[in-house]
Amino acid sequence: MSILQDRSAKYDEPQKAKAAGYYPYFRVLESGQDPEVIIGGKPVLMFGSNSYLGLTSHPKVKEAAIVALKKYGSGAAGSRFLNGTLDIHVELEERLADFVGKEKALAFATGFQSNLGAIPTIIGRSDMAIIDEQSHASIIDASRLSFGKILKYRHNDMESLEKVLKSNSQGNVRMIITDGLFSMEGDIAKLDEITKLAQKYNASVMVDDAHGLGVLGRNGKGTVSHYGLDGEVEVIVGTFSKSLASVGGFVAGSAEVMNFLQHNARTMIFSASLPPASAASVIAALDIIHDEPEQIEHLWDNTHFSIKLFNELGIDIGKSETPIIPVYVRDNEKVFMLSKILFEHGIFVNPVISPAVKPGDSLLRFSLMAIHTHKQIERAIYAIYEAGKELGIY
Repeated sequence: MSILQDRSAKYDEPQKAKAAGYYPYFRVLESGQDPEVIIGGKPVLMFGSNSYLGLTSHPKVKEAAIVALKKYGSGAAGSRFLNGTLDIHVELEERLADFVGKEKALAFATGFQSNLGAIPTIIGRSDMAIIDEQSHASIIDASRLSFGKILKYRHNDMESLEKVLKSNSQGNVRMIITDGLFSMEGDIAKLDEITKLAQKYNASVMVDDAHGLGVLGRNGKGTVSHYGLDGEVEVIVGTFSKSLASVGGFVAGSAEVMNFLQHNARTMIFSASLPPASAASVIAALDIIHDEPEQIEHLWDNTHFSIKLFNELGIDIGKSETPIIPVYVRDNEKVFMLSKILFEHGIFVNPVISPAVKPGDSLLRFSLMAIHTHKQIERAIYAIYEAGKELGIY
């Protein structure tokens, strides 16, 4: 047996979880990302999806993808740098730049690749990335790929951020990088305070608004819009796999910064471009967000309804004020047991443990869609409460 084979064979945590009947990952869905999905031939209420506006099954999105597939085929067969730039990519980038209020945007094949392309390109040897400790994995991995200095500050803690900035003034480019809406905790970055500190200490700001777009701000324009900070944030990163109903991502900023990234970001130059059907889906989603503002209104109505009910039942949901609601269990075994009981009752909620959250902060990630009904939400939340009582959590 090779060393690789031997080391791999010793990794048996998934097998242990399966044997105990608690393994919750890689469940196979047999339907789209709707409020009710089919798993194992049975209907299950979906409260684990990132399709916040419920647009992945919207008729206009599906039709746009079909039209693009017929026109362009299934792929561009090359990188954007060479033969893989289609007119639909250019149209998408223009729409995205306008949506987030920037001069130019660049589309990448995934949201992860957007950070992986932008951050190591911006942060050179004499530069510094200052990141929130609860940043998404793509920010952490992208920072590790850079040749600059990487520093962390405590989650959403402005005293901690100022201390880091004050103690590290030597970098050329000093970029504060944060999620806009944090994907597990459901809280919003203190972007108003972050930008003030950036101005005070001559730093730049990059916001990964993967979960904020389509959710926060005027007409769903994101966290920057939520705070009215247009022009104060230098770089905005987003993804298409949440509210924008597809797969892929983008980086937006000034024409100069985007020109630099376009010709130096390795995940753009050395990766095949976004499939045309995906690009068309995002354009259609942007149209819907503009033409049907009631979708966002429904999402926030569901959010306020859910938070009120969780609070009435005394369930710990931390500081969330968004459609991402963490149901804290703070016990790894019990969070898996709770997820299993809920699934057996026809409710899909994702269990989350370290390293996705801090050790000791295990939780159920309860995520809402605009197309959930209050009846579906009530059924799920009361099931969480009853199962939690059964396990001695409440």
